[in-house]
Amino acid sequence: MEKWINWLGRDQLQSELSPDLRDEMPSGLESRPAFVKEGSRYRCGRCGSICCLRQAYPCICKQHCYYCRECIQLGKVRACDRLISLPETGGFKPLEQPVLKWKGILSPQQEEASKDILQTVRQGGTRIVWAVTGAGKTEMLFEAVAEGLAEGKRVCIASPRIDVCLELSPRLQEAFDQVDMTTLYGGSGEVYRRTQLVIATTHQLLRFKEAFDVMIVDEIDAFPYYLNEALYYAAKKALVLGGSQIFLTATPDRQMLKAIRSGRIDATILPARYHKHPLPVPEARLLKGSLGHGLAGSCNASAHLLRLLQKKRRCLVFIPTILYMEILLPDFERQFKDWRFAWVHSKDPERKEKIQQMRQGELDFLLTTTILERGVTFADIDVIVVKADHAVYTEAALVQIAGRAGRSSAYPEGEVTFYCEHWTRPIKRSIRQIEAMNRTARKRGLLQ
Repeated sequence: MEKWINWLGRDQLQSELSPDLRDEMPSGLESRPAFVKEGSRYRCGRCGSICCLRQAYPCICKQHCYYCRECIQLGKVRACDRLISLPETGGFKPLEQPVLKWKGILSPQQEEASKDILQTVRQGGTRIVWAVTGAGKTEMLFEAVAEGLAEGKRVCIASPRIDVCLELSPRLQEAFDQVDMTTLYGGSGEVYRRTQLVIATTHQLLRFKEAFDVMIVDEIDAFPYYLNEALYYAAKKALVLGGSQIFLTATPDRQMLKAIRSGRIDATILPARYHKHPLPVPEARLLKGSLGHGLAGSCNASAHLLRLLQKKRRCLVFIPTILYMEILLPDFERQFKDWRFAWVHSKDPERKEKIQQMRQGELDFLLTTTILERGVTFADIDVIVVKADHAVYTEAALVQIAGRAGRSSAYPEGEVTFYCEHWTRPIKRSIRQIEAMNRTARKRGLLQ
């Protein structure tokens, strides 16, 4: 059984078994077909997607075989293969008290949310935590995670974004320094090992089956989790029967808002940040041809950025796509050659290093696509959004981007400016949402 320890709670392909494991099948091992037929269609056993199976290809089974395209990035699920899983047995080493080493103090609002989350972890079920950006969601989880770990439960904190996982990992490791923990994401290069606490991207949940007693999914409104039925299925499949689900969001969609307001789902709402200062409200500046020959070629936007830099302000400059960034970059390099800056996007192999440089104050500003719209914290920055009317900027994305400013209690304020050529519904709604949360926080006496 020792050979199979890393398979507990996993959902893997039989073809992935090493030869030594195939020779020693343990009792309780579940083996099931890779696809289940439903009428004239087939459902993938790993991601739950419906596959029409209209196309065939020569397979290692020497037959015309089929595979699932939805979860192919985790390895090809073929019709001739089987899925193998072993029930999670627990049995983690006892932890010394206190499990939680974090010594911070929660605000009354955070304390209330922490109690709600703890109750859900104790009783099972599902809870939505709707908290504004910078409300301190991670700290609210600590007490519930600590109790779960102390009771021998297996806990997973998942996010759709790699950057969020990388941000969470050192904070969780510091708070629970005696707990064995692993961080799973595509391209990490690490060999999987079974641990009691897991930080993972939501895609990695496809590899689990009834593994976790507590499943916490952060940023549920973010791509690629949002409206992805395969990832919803993965989160549900990875939870043990009767387990606890906590969903965190700063920007719930219309359907979720209806469920919250009708009481169909338990919800905790936090309209204020932990430092009791209001959210920075974006200013939208309507400029015809605001891109023009590039941001640096636009006198309004470039003058704005230059003015902030001269006041020793540090900035995040959001650019909608990699293509736009490549167009604008020569102008930036020419006009801001005396300033320290870098650029990051999803395909940048050095993005982790550049983000760390920004965090350590080694850069004056950072150009970024929406890759940094959430999950990263810089102590004292202003935010400029280039072409905020671009289709990539949804209401949720703009709220998250605005939320990068004013997150630190030492620097609770910051400028947020949306440059656009047209007023769009996401721009209007994002500003209204931020103003509404500030009003709610004031009414509840949560702001200074």
